[in-house]
Amino acid sequence: MMSSLGFDVPNRLVIAIGGNATHPENISGTSLEQKDIARQTAEALLPLAMLDTELIITHGNGPVVGKILMRQALTRDRIPPMTLDICVAHSQGGIAYLLMQALENALRESDNGRHVACLLTQVEVDPADPAFKNPTKYVGPFFQKDQADAVARELGWNMKQDGDRGWRHVVPSPMPKHICDISLIEVLSKRGTVVIAGGGGGIPVVRGAKGVRNGIEAVIDKDLTTQHLAHVLGIDTIMLLTAVPKIAVNFGKANQMFLDKVTLLELKKLNAEGHFPPGSMGPKIDAAIKFIEGGGKRVVIAKMTEAVAALRGDTGTHIVPDGV
Repeated sequence: MMSSLGFDVPNRLVIAIGGNATHPENISGTSLEQKDIARQTAEALLPLAMLDTELIITHGNGPVVGKILMRQALTRDRIPPMTLDICVAHSQGGIAYLLMQALENALRESDNGRHVACLLTQVEVDPADPAFKNPTKYVGPFFQKDQADAVARELGWNMKQDGDRGWRHVVPSPMPKHICDISLIEVLSKRGTVVIAGGGGGIPVVRGAKGVRNGIEAVIDKDLTTQHLAHVLGIDTIMLLTAVPKIAVNFGKANQMFLDKVTLLELKKLNAEGHFPPGSMGPKIDAAIKFIEGGGKRVVIAKMTEAVAALRGDTGTHIVPDGV
Protein backbone atom coordinates (compact mmCIF):
# COMPACT_ATOMS: atom_id res chain seq x y z
CA MET A 1 0.00 0.00 0.00
CA MET A 2 1.15 3.57 -0.70
CA SER A 3 1.82 5.15 2.68
CA SER A 4 2.35 8.63 4.06
CA LEU A 5 6.07 7.84 3.75
CA GLY A 6 5.75 8.10 -0.02
CA PHE A 7 6.39 4.45 -0.94
CA ASP A 8 4.61 1.10 -0.79
CA VAL A 9 4.73 -0.44 2.68
CA PRO A 10 3.68 -4.06 3.32
CA ASN A 11 0.28 -4.43 5.00
CA ARG A 12 1.87 -6.82 7.50
CA LEU A 13 5.46 -6.69 8.70
CA VAL A 14 7.70 -8.45 11.22
CA ILE A 15 10.78 -6.59 12.44
CA ALA A 16 13.56 -8.27 14.40
CA ILE A 17 15.92 -6.08 16.42
CA GLY A 18 19.33 -7.59 17.12
CA GLY A 19 20.56 -8.15 20.65
CA ASN A 20 23.61 -6.00 19.99
CA ALA A 21 21.29 -3.26 18.73
CA THR A 22 19.36 -3.18 22.02
CA HIS A 23 22.55 -3.52 24.08
CA PRO A 24 25.61 -2.35 22.06
CA GLU A 25 29.08 -3.48 23.07
CA ASN A 26 30.17 0.09 23.83
CA ILE A 27 27.83 0.60 26.80
CA SER A 28 28.29 -0.61 30.36
CA GLY A 29 24.62 -1.58 30.57
CA THR A 30 23.18 0.84 33.12
CA SER A 31 19.41 1.29 33.23
CA LEU A 32 19.76 4.82 31.89
CA GLU A 33 21.85 3.61 28.95
CA GLN A 34 19.37 0.87 28.13
CA LYS A 35 16.47 3.31 28.36
CA ASP A 36 18.26 5.69 25.98
CA ILE A 37 18.92 2.86 23.50
CA ALA A 38 15.22 1.97 23.64
CA ARG A 39 14.35 5.61 22.92
CA GLN A 40 16.62 5.61 19.87
CA THR A 41 15.02 2.37 18.68
CA ALA A 42 11.57 3.89 19.09
CA GLU A 43 12.60 6.95 17.07
CA ALA A 44 13.83 4.70 14.25
CA LEU A 45 10.63 2.63 14.17
CA LEU A 46 8.14 5.43 14.85
CA PRO A 47 7.39 6.24 11.18
CA LEU A 48 6.40 2.60 10.64
CA ALA A 49 4.44 2.38 13.90
CA MET A 50 2.36 5.40 12.86
CA LEU A 51 1.07 3.59 9.76
CA ASP A 52 -1.85 1.16 9.56
CA THR A 53 0.55 -1.72 8.92
CA GLU A 54 0.15 -4.76 11.18
CA LEU A 55 3.46 -4.61 13.03
CA ILE A 56 5.11 -7.34 15.10
CA ILE A 57 8.52 -6.75 16.71
CA THR A 58 10.92 -9.39 17.99
CA HIS A 59 14.27 -8.73 19.65
CA GLY A 60 17.48 -10.43 20.67
CA ASN A 61 18.79 -10.80 24.19
CA GLY A 62 22.31 -12.24 23.91
CA PRO A 63 24.23 -9.50 25.74
CA VAL A 64 21.56 -9.09 28.42
CA VAL A 65 20.96 -12.75 29.24
CA GLY A 66 24.72 -13.20 29.36
CA LYS A 67 24.98 -10.49 32.01
CA ILE A 68 22.16 -12.10 33.98
CA LEU A 69 24.12 -15.35 33.99
CA MET A 70 27.29 -13.55 35.05
CA ARG A 71 25.43 -11.73 37.82
CA GLN A 72 24.13 -15.07 39.08
CA ALA A 73 27.58 -16.61 38.94
CA LEU A 74 29.04 -13.81 41.07
CA THR A 75 26.30 -14.13 43.72
CA ARG A 76 25.80 -17.92 43.60
CA ASP A 77 27.08 -18.40 47.16
CA ARG A 78 24.34 -16.13 48.51
CA ILE A 79 21.44 -16.37 46.06
CA PRO A 80 20.38 -19.63 44.38
CA PRO A 81 20.77 -19.21 40.58
CA MET A 82 17.84 -19.41 38.18
CA THR A 83 17.73 -21.88 35.31
CA LEU A 84 18.57 -20.54 31.86
CA ASP A 85 14.96 -20.58 30.65
CA ILE A 86 13.97 -18.29 33.53
CA CYS A 87 16.93 -16.03 32.73
CA VAL A 88 15.61 -15.79 29.16
CA ALA A 89 12.18 -14.86 30.54
CA HIS A 90 13.76 -12.14 32.71
CA SER A 91 15.64 -10.68 29.75
CA GLN A 92 12.58 -10.92 27.49
CA GLY A 93 10.41 -9.03 29.95
CA GLY A 94 12.97 -6.35 30.75
CA ILE A 95 13.93 -5.56 27.16
CA ALA A 96 10.32 -5.63 25.94
CA TYR A 97 9.23 -3.33 28.77
CA LEU A 98 11.75 -0.69 27.73
CA LEU A 99 10.88 -1.01 24.03
CA MET A 100 7.14 -0.95 24.71
CA GLN A 101 7.35 2.14 26.90
CA ALA A 102 9.70 4.00 24.55
CA LEU A 103 7.63 3.29 21.44
CA GLU A 104 4.33 4.15 23.10
CA ASN A 105 5.85 7.37 24.48
CA ALA A 106 7.06 8.28 20.99
CA LEU A 107 3.58 7.63 19.58
CA ARG A 108 1.94 9.79 22.27
CA GLU A 109 4.38 12.63 21.62
CA SER A 110 3.29 12.42 17.99
CA ASP A 111 -0.40 12.55 19.04
CA ASN A 112 -0.91 8.95 17.98
CA GLY A 113 -3.01 6.72 20.21
CA ARG A 114 -1.81 3.36 18.91
CA HIS A 115 -1.13 0.82 21.65
CA VAL A 116 2.00 -1.28 22.11
CA ALA A 117 1.90 -4.58 23.99
CA CYS A 118 4.57 -7.09 24.93
CA LEU A 119 3.73 -10.78 25.25
CA LEU A 120 5.82 -13.16 27.30
CA THR A 121 6.38 -15.81 24.64
CA GLN A 122 7.15 -19.48 25.11
CA VAL A 123 8.57 -21.41 22.15
CA GLU A 124 8.54 -25.19 21.99
CA VAL A 125 11.73 -27.02 21.03
CA ASP A 126 12.65 -30.67 20.62
CA PRO A 127 14.48 -32.04 23.69
CA ALA A 128 16.36 -34.35 21.30
CA ASP A 129 17.60 -31.43 19.18
CA PRO A 130 21.33 -32.01 18.47
CA ALA A 131 22.02 -28.44 19.63
CA PHE A 132 21.88 -29.62 23.22
CA LYS A 133 25.03 -31.68 22.61
CA ASN A 134 26.77 -28.92 20.66
CA PRO A 135 26.30 -25.46 22.22
CA THR A 136 26.84 -22.68 19.65
CA LYS A 137 24.81 -19.67 20.80
CA TYR A 138 27.02 -16.82 22.05
CA VAL A 139 25.75 -14.93 25.08
CA GLY A 140 27.26 -12.32 27.36
CA PRO A 141 30.44 -10.24 27.21
CA PHE A 142 33.71 -10.86 25.38
CA PHE A 143 36.82 -12.14 27.15
CA GLN A 144 40.47 -12.47 26.29
CA LYS A 145 41.72 -16.06 26.05
CA ASP A 146 43.26 -16.13 29.53
CA GLN A 147 40.12 -14.61 31.05
CA ALA A 148 37.91 -17.10 29.20
CA ASP A 149 40.00 -20.00 30.49
CA ALA A 150 39.67 -18.71 34.05
CA VAL A 151 35.88 -18.28 33.71
CA ALA A 152 35.55 -21.78 32.25
CA ARG A 153 37.49 -23.27 35.17
CA GLU A 154 35.60 -21.30 37.81
CA LEU A 155 32.05 -21.50 36.48
CA GLY A 156 32.13 -24.57 34.28
CA TRP A 157 31.00 -22.54 31.27
CA ASN A 158 31.64 -23.63 27.71
CA MET A 159 33.72 -20.86 26.11
CA LYS A 160 34.33 -20.48 22.37
CA GLN A 161 36.05 -17.88 20.21
CA ASP A 162 33.63 -15.44 18.55
CA GLY A 163 35.53 -14.35 15.45
CA ASP A 164 38.39 -11.96 16.18
CA ARG A 165 36.46 -10.15 18.92
CA GLY A 166 37.30 -12.52 21.74
CA TRP A 167 35.89 -15.48 23.64
CA ARG A 168 32.32 -15.84 24.88
CA HIS A 169 30.04 -18.20 26.74
CA VAL A 170 28.09 -20.54 24.44
CA VAL A 171 24.81 -22.31 25.25
CA PRO A 172 22.53 -24.71 23.33
CA SER A 173 20.39 -23.10 20.61
CA PRO A 174 17.71 -25.54 19.42
CA MET A 175 15.40 -24.92 16.47
CA PRO A 176 11.99 -23.36 17.22
CA LYS A 177 9.15 -25.82 16.56
CA HIS A 178 6.04 -24.00 17.75
CA ILE A 179 5.37 -20.50 19.06
CA CYS A 180 2.95 -20.90 21.93
CA ASP A 181 -0.16 -18.71 21.86
CA ILE A 182 0.72 -17.37 18.42
CA SER A 183 -3.00 -16.80 17.92
CA LEU A 184 -2.87 -14.08 20.58
CA ILE A 185 -0.06 -12.34 18.69
CA GLU A 186 -2.18 -12.45 15.53
CA VAL A 187 -5.35 -11.19 17.22
CA LEU A 188 -3.60 -8.22 18.82
CA SER A 189 -1.75 -7.24 15.66
CA LYS A 190 -4.95 -7.41 13.59
CA ARG A 191 -6.60 -5.08 16.12
CA GLY A 192 -3.92 -2.50 15.40
CA THR A 193 -1.69 -3.08 18.41
CA VAL A 194 2.06 -3.09 17.86
CA VAL A 195 3.05 -6.44 19.34
CA ILE A 196 6.45 -7.15 20.87
CA ALA A 197 6.83 -10.93 21.11
CA GLY A 198 9.33 -13.76 20.83
CA GLY A 199 12.01 -11.77 22.62
CA GLY A 200 15.36 -13.51 22.82
CA GLY A 201 13.96 -16.15 20.47
CA GLY A 202 11.30 -17.01 23.03
CA ILE A 203 11.47 -18.89 26.32
CA PRO A 204 12.49 -22.45 25.39
CA VAL A 205 10.04 -25.10 26.57
CA VAL A 206 9.35 -28.75 25.82
CA ARG A 207 5.87 -30.22 25.51
CA GLY A 208 4.81 -33.31 27.40
CA ALA A 209 1.64 -35.35 27.82
CA LYS A 210 -1.66 -33.44 27.65
CA GLY A 211 0.16 -30.35 26.44
CA VAL A 212 2.06 -29.82 29.69
CA ARG A 213 5.08 -27.56 29.12
CA ASN A 214 8.31 -27.24 31.05
CA GLY A 215 11.29 -24.97 30.53
CA ILE A 216 14.58 -26.27 29.20
CA GLU A 217 17.99 -24.63 29.41
CA ALA A 218 18.77 -23.01 26.07
CA VAL A 219 18.60 -19.75 24.11
CA ILE A 220 16.75 -19.92 20.78
CA ASP A 221 18.04 -17.80 17.92
CA LYS A 222 15.66 -14.87 17.56
CA ASP A 223 16.03 -14.63 13.78
CA LEU A 224 14.94 -18.24 13.36
CA THR A 225 11.97 -17.60 15.64
CA THR A 226 11.18 -14.44 13.67
CA GLN A 227 11.06 -16.21 10.32
CA HIS A 228 9.02 -19.05 11.82
CA LEU A 229 6.52 -16.61 13.31
CA ALA A 230 6.13 -14.74 10.02
CA HIS A 231 5.80 -17.97 8.06
CA VAL A 232 3.05 -19.36 10.33
CA LEU A 233 1.12 -16.07 10.20
CA GLY A 234 1.47 -15.78 6.43
CA ILE A 235 3.49 -12.56 6.57
CA ASP A 236 5.72 -12.30 3.50
CA THR A 237 8.18 -9.56 4.51
CA ILE A 238 10.57 -9.49 7.45
CA MET A 239 13.26 -7.02 8.48
CA LEU A 240 16.32 -8.11 10.46
CA LEU A 241 17.77 -4.95 11.98
CA THR A 242 21.31 -5.03 13.28
CA ALA A 243 24.40 -2.88 13.81
CA VAL A 244 25.62 -2.92 10.19
CA PRO A 245 24.03 -1.30 7.10
CA LYS A 246 24.23 -4.36 4.83
CA ILE A 247 25.63 -7.86 4.69
CA ALA A 248 29.02 -8.27 3.06
CA VAL A 249 31.20 -10.90 1.46
CA ASN A 250 34.85 -11.05 2.51
CA PHE A 251 33.86 -9.04 5.57
CA GLY A 252 36.72 -7.10 7.16
CA LYS A 253 39.12 -7.81 4.28
CA ALA A 254 40.55 -5.52 1.62
CA ASN A 255 38.15 -6.97 -0.97
CA GLN A 256 35.06 -6.61 1.23
CA MET A 257 31.90 -5.99 -0.80
CA PHE A 258 28.46 -5.04 0.50
CA LEU A 259 25.42 -6.68 -1.08
CA ASP A 260 22.40 -4.61 -2.13
CA LYS A 261 20.19 -7.36 -3.55
CA VAL A 262 20.76 -11.10 -3.58
CA THR A 263 18.59 -14.01 -4.69
CA LEU A 264 18.07 -17.18 -2.69
CA LEU A 265 20.34 -19.23 -4.94
CA GLU A 266 23.10 -16.62 -4.82
CA LEU A 267 22.85 -16.37 -1.04
CA LYS A 268 23.01 -20.13 -0.55
CA LYS A 269 26.14 -20.24 -2.71
CA LEU A 270 27.83 -17.47 -0.73
CA ASN A 271 26.83 -19.14 2.51
CA ALA A 272 28.35 -22.44 1.39
CA GLU A 273 31.58 -20.57 0.62
CA GLY A 274 31.78 -19.53 4.29
CA HIS A 275 31.19 -15.78 4.00
CA PHE A 276 28.82 -15.63 6.98
CA PRO A 277 30.36 -16.86 10.26
CA PRO A 278 28.01 -18.61 12.71
CA GLY A 279 28.88 -16.18 15.50
CA SER A 280 27.82 -13.04 13.64
CA MET A 281 25.85 -12.88 10.39
CA GLY A 282 25.38 -16.64 10.04
CA PRO A 283 22.09 -16.98 11.98
CA LYS A 284 20.50 -14.13 10.00
CA ILE A 285 21.49 -15.77 6.73
CA ASP A 286 20.13 -19.14 7.87
CA ALA A 287 16.85 -17.48 8.87
CA ALA A 288 16.63 -15.60 5.57
CA ILE A 289 17.17 -18.78 3.57
CA LYS A 290 14.51 -20.66 5.53
CA PHE A 291 12.06 -17.81 5.16
CA ILE A 292 12.42 -17.45 1.39
CA GLU A 293 12.40 -21.24 0.93
CA GLY A 294 9.16 -21.32 2.92
CA GLY A 295 7.42 -18.88 0.59
CA GLY A 296 8.54 -15.50 1.92
CA LYS A 297 8.91 -12.68 -0.60
CA ARG A 298 11.53 -10.41 0.97
CA VAL A 299 14.04 -10.28 3.79
CA VAL A 300 15.68 -6.93 4.51
CA ILE A 301 18.87 -6.88 6.59
CA ALA A 302 19.81 -3.34 7.59
CA LYS A 303 21.03 -1.01 10.29
CA MET A 304 18.40 -0.33 12.93
CA THR A 305 18.56 3.44 12.55
CA GLU A 306 18.01 3.09 8.79
CA ALA A 307 14.85 0.97 8.99
CA VAL A 308 12.60 3.27 6.95
CA ALA A 309 15.21 3.91 4.26
CA ALA A 310 15.88 0.18 4.04
CA LEU A 311 12.21 -0.68 3.65
CA ARG A 312 12.00 1.96 0.92
CA GLY A 313 14.91 0.22 -0.83
CA ASP A 314 17.51 2.95 -0.44
CA THR A 315 19.82 0.89 1.76
CA GLY A 316 20.14 -2.50 3.39
CA THR A 317 20.51 -5.91 1.76
CA HIS A 318 17.35 -7.24 0.12
CA ILE A 319 17.06 -11.03 -0.16
CA VAL A 320 14.45 -12.22 -2.64
CA PRO A 321 13.32 -15.45 -4.34
CA ASP A 322 15.11 -16.58 -7.48
CA GLY A 323 13.97 -14.79 -10.61
CA VAL A 324 12.89 -11.60 -8.83
